[in-house]
Amino acid sequence: MLCPHSGAEHEGGRDRSPAAGRALVRTGGRARRVRDRDPGWPSARGLPSVAGVERWEVVVVGGGPAGAAAALSALGTGASVLVLDRADFPRDKVCGDAIAAEALDVLAGLGVDVAALTAGSPPVPRLSLRSPGGAAVERDTQRPSWVVPREIFDARLLATALDRGAVLRRHTVRTVTPGPDGVDVDGVLTAGVLVGADGAESVVRRAVGLPRNRDDRMAVALRGYAPEPPGQAGTQVLVTTEQRWPAYAWSFPLGDGRANVGYGELVSGGATRAALVEGLHRLLPGVEPEGLRAHRLPLSTGRPRQPDGRVLLAGDAASLVNPMTGEGIFYAVLSGVLAGRAAAAGAGAGAVHRRALRRRLGAHHRSASAASLVSRWPVVMDAAFRAAAADQRVFDDVVALGLVDGRLTARTLLAAARSLR
Repeated sequence: MLCPHSGAEHEGGRDRSPAAGRALVRTGGRARRVRDRDPGWPSARGLPSVAGVERWEVVVVGGGPAGAAAALSALGTGASVLVLDRADFPRDKVCGDAIAAEALDVLAGLGVDVAALTAGSPPVPRLSLRSPGGAAVERDTQRPSWVVPREIFDARLLATALDRGAVLRRHTVRTVTPGPDGVDVDGVLTAGVLVGADGAESVVRRAVGLPRNRDDRMAVALRGYAPEPPGQAGTQVLVTTEQRWPAYAWSFPLGDGRANVGYGELVSGGATRAALVEGLHRLLPGVEPEGLRAHRLPLSTGRPRQPDGRVLLAGDAASLVNPMTGEGIFYAVLSGVLAGRAAAAGAGAGAVHRRALRRRLGAHHRSASAASLVSRWPVVMDAAFRAAAADQRVFDDVVALGLVDGRLTARTLLAAARSLR
């Protein structure tokens, strides 16, 4: 599904420009790749060590969009920030690669050069939708999106945080133990506040006693790259289906002759890799993808209550994935920014973050949850797509609800009701 969304020269989704690899290993101008539990970890950028345990004001677990946004936001408060990730960057991440303009707005609010993040990728101004019953609509969106492989986008965004003073360390986090004065990480460092931005299989989420999503609130998607279908330039394509509903396939143009293609459905439907591949070829006949990989998406209908205390959750770790579309990049950067700001509250950070999420996304989540429930009847989707085809305003409402933070409007409900057959 969309996620959870090119740049300089790239091959097979990998940024081949020299800067892409170097930027993520620079700390204070010095090239470095610090390995797992390196005894030479510097503490000069953090707080003074106590009994040999390194201390940082903010530790972010995960260097993807949620984690990088959290790091940038926390740096803006003057905090020392350490980012831990089990992978070296650049690295691939299974995703639809589509990035809404509103997600870039959030990053621009941190002073990020969003043009640099999307450099080399042309804007994608149109969206084509097909309902389970075959109703189709294709229109310009209010604002264009961009399709940037995550291998490129994530590396560029994290490099921005490093250039501003964050420190990146390759480390696989195994234990997180909150305490009254900080959060212990693997017995080797302590965080004043820890942000869990470590994805769908979050170690941090489990550490604070929050279970994984139920299967009916968890999607699984398969993604690959294929030659761009004829006539698709500048248009994102979503094709839904009655079979194994709710499910859909997508094809998003990269602007270099290739497209990100994929197919996703609920885990509760008993999805297998063979079923995912079959769904992709059934809805996008003739597609010849390479590099097919699968990934689970914890939907926001199963999001946990952000706990009190010094451990915060952002992005997929907080089950912030749109239940209608699987979009997660907008949620990731927004929740990361909110987490970075909340970290300044120390022991009260959890409550501050919970309130901020509710204020910013509460009404949207209620709308998205309600829409995902009623959309379980394919006839409702058919009606909504017919209404969107008839009225640009309804189309814009549907896009905002599925891709950013829109709400279920009376206009859309009335138009869909009139379109029911």
